Amino acid sequence: MRLQNYSRLHWKNYLAIMPFKIALVLNTSWNAYNFRKGLIRSFIANGNEVLIIAPEDDYSKDLISWGASYRSITLESTGMNPVKDWKYRNDLKQIFKEENPDVVLGFTIKPNIYGALAARTLGIPMISNVSGLGTTFLWKGWVKKIVVTLYNRAFSRTDFIFFQNADDRKLFLEHVKVSADRTGLLPGSGIDLNEYDSAPPSFNKPLTFLMISRLIVEKGVLEYMQAANLVRQSHPDVRFELIGKYDPEHKRSISQEQFDTIEEIGIHYYPETRNIKEVIERADVVVLPSYREGTPRTLLEAGTMGRPLITTDAPGCREVVDDGVNGFLCKVQSASSLAQKINLFIALTKEEQRSMGLASRKLVEDRFDEKIVIAEYSRKIRQLVSPAFLG
Repeated sequence: MRLQNYSRLHWKNYLAIMPFKIALVLNTSWNAYNFRKGLIRSFIANGNEVLIIAPEDDYSKDLISWGASYRSITLESTGMNPVKDWKYRNDLKQIFKEENPDVVLGFTIKPNIYGALAARTLGIPMISNVSGLGTTFLWKGWVKKIVVTLYNRAFSRTDFIFFQNADDRKLFLEHVKVSADRTGLLPGSGIDLNEYDSAPPSFNKPLTFLMISRLIVEKGVLEYMQAANLVRQSHPDVRFELIGKYDPEHKRSISQEQFDTIEEIGIHYYPETRNIKEVIERADVVVLPSYREGTPRTLLEAGTMGRPLITTDAPGCREVVDDGVNGFLCKVQSASSLAQKINLFIALTKEEQRSMGLASRKLVEDRFDEKIVIAEYSRKIRQLVSPAFLG
């Protein structure tokens, strides 16, 4: 229901309690379930109507169980097919027409680009969340040119863009013509401090190091494998675990041959699981040697659970680690540097290791509480939508 139907005299009072219809556009229902749960539930708890638009998968029914409305849509999340991508844009536009949301929130590349193009034609405000540039803007050639062109076209009149770290915002603004005052920073997707609270690790030997990631090259999977092999030469009792989806069809996936060597070099591999907390609980240290991130969710989850962290000195990753305080930073794309930091942690006393775990929890509490994210979204939605109701 739009505010135009109400008296101008009372619009401020009404906005204090007025529910909005908020549409979230994502590349998977899995994304909504794992990264936007707190945001979605908060919107619903405050009386807003929430519509989630994403391809159907095993998590779609969970979104409905929260009280959200759900619309399935077809999307090829990887690759570039102009015909299919433009159809995705038209499908979004049709859903927006039928559902008439007050505001659209976009997440990941294609929902951001084509959601913005569709929302613009209907005059619907949109807030995009650029959760990580990956290596897109570091590529050379036609792929980068196409992506930059699409971003420029879609975001030329986008209402607001959230970034998850200052490095991404700076790099983005160097390539895309967007006014800096229409951008802001969020502490990742935030984390529910209560949901991931747990007992700190014991740090009893053998120590267990864990990496949680899709098995693609830019996540640093190969560096993790090589580092584990190096460390085990001097510390054969140390346990290494790797959990994540192997998708050989993904263009940046590790090869079948590389995948087959994971167990051979002594790494315990597990497919993806819904119960990430259980996986982290059996680990002493969580490792992510990614080349670039927005703000890595797995490190936030591990930090909340009091786990020391070892990650790369890269955009997005370095924000979650104070080097030498709650973990260590290693060089990007360097297995030897990663192995050195793992060995450095092994050499610490148990008390020093425990102190790092406590520092991780404190850092997440101070910087990444999801309440910060929810408050920022709520403020920006009210700021963008409310003026339209004065009509």
